[in-house]
Amino acid sequence: MSIRKSAAVLAVAGTLGAITASPAFAADDSDRTVVLQRGGPVKTVPFEVRDGGEALVRFSVSAPGVSWVRTGAESAVVSVGVDGRHVTDLVVPSDQPTTRDLALGSVQRGRHKLTLAFSPQGSSPAARKVVLGGTQIRTPRADQVALRHAPIVVGRTLPLLGDAFQNARTDTPLIGWHEERPATAPGHRVFEYSVIWSNEDGGTNSPALMARWGRTTDIEWVYRVEVDAKGERVGGTGVYQAANHQTLQFKGAYEGDHPLLQTCTVNNNMCDVVTEPAPLRFLLDTTQTMPQDRAREILMDRNAWTYPVMAEEMIREGKIESPSDPATPEVGDQRSYLFIEVKKQTGTPTGTGSKPGIAVGVRLKSDPATLYRSDHSVPGSAIERDLPAATTVELPEGTTAADIASIEAIRQPMGAGDNGAPVTVTSINRAFFLDRAYLPQQSAVSWAGSVALTAAQSSAVLWRP
Repeated sequence: MSIRKSAAVLAVAGTLGAITASPAFAADDSDRTVVLQRGGPVKTVPFEVRDGGEALVRFSVSAPGVSWVRTGAESAVVSVGVDGRHVTDLVVPSDQPTTRDLALGSVQRGRHKLTLAFSPQGSSPAARKVVLGGTQIRTPRADQVALRHAPIVVGRTLPLLGDAFQNARTDTPLIGWHEERPATAPGHRVFEYSVIWSNEDGGTNSPALMARWGRTTDIEWVYRVEVDAKGERVGGTGVYQAANHQTLQFKGAYEGDHPLLQTCTVNNNMCDVVTEPAPLRFLLDTTQTMPQDRAREILMDRNAWTYPVMAEEMIREGKIESPSDPATPEVGDQRSYLFIEVKKQTGTPTGTGSKPGIAVGVRLKSDPATLYRSDHSVPGSAIERDLPAATTVELPEGTTAADIASIEAIRQPMGAGDNGAPVTVTSINRAFFLDRAYLPQQSAVSWAGSVALTAAQSSAVLWRP
């Protein structure tokens, strides 16, 4: 499926940027931009679809005067529509140009109009305009089934957390993706959709997020459905993650095959009854998927702009310890943390008691006697889950990769007693710091091997420079 440039599209290209006809997103080296002003007109982009299908739009966006770190200037909101129908919203949290990808839903063959409008209700008071460039639209043939069943996430409207546009200032959805696996029925597949939010206003506290998950964003699966060999939804198989992390059958409304769900808890769980009219709605590009044998946080690494948003929300909401102190479990400046991903496997228990997890420890060349631990020696803050898992280790401010003397693993029972199970660590997949702009630097460590931790030998060095 492809999109053909028409004379009408070329006529607006000088204002908005070229609409690509390539099956993949093509580079746009033009300097053409469109500016949406508070109180200004809606911008319209004609485009023509040769073959109908689920469509995507990509553009570079920035909002001068906006910063996610400043109260009253958090974001500008763009309302995106097709043929006069509101499809999705885009929260723009920065004055730095950032490439963003959104879904447009099902678009039939023929001519259409993409509309872009500044949303004064959703935007922060300091936001005055949004600059967009390099707009591209496509209907990717290979991802049609995954896009067709992706959820529409309606913004949270909990009164205790602000007005109906609160996701433009807190816990905003950043990116989505899907995972696919075979179903029991021959030829059937199961699609599961997940979302990364900038934070969670409830649920796991920030120190535990950094220790157990390696970030302060919130990552949740949202919706799961079985489809047959033709990509049709199998009736009664749609489920979603409800309050208290329950898995419930979806009984709500659909737009085409897109289920309508609403973020309805402080920790970003879903409800299948939504607020009408929906104040904010998010139809994310879910064509991304996870590589095998990596932690979910790889999606953040591949969308590096999510790290500054994560850090700035923590600062604005007063969740950062100042001055940073690696001796306390409170979250300090996130630029002082080593973001690390390890792979481990827990063996068979030999007795009763709690299952062991691991903490990651770092020693520095300047002070090899001090072991900085990912769990800060707090009970229950080690990594319990097996296979690749992300964590962070807080270090003195200004520490760089060149300062690290060793990286170690420490076997740590998760509760009372110890069931005796060995834990085998087999890789460090990446380890990086954030730069001054809170963007991930290049990984400084890659290690593979096999180190067994037992109750008798509970720690070992994984890596030395």
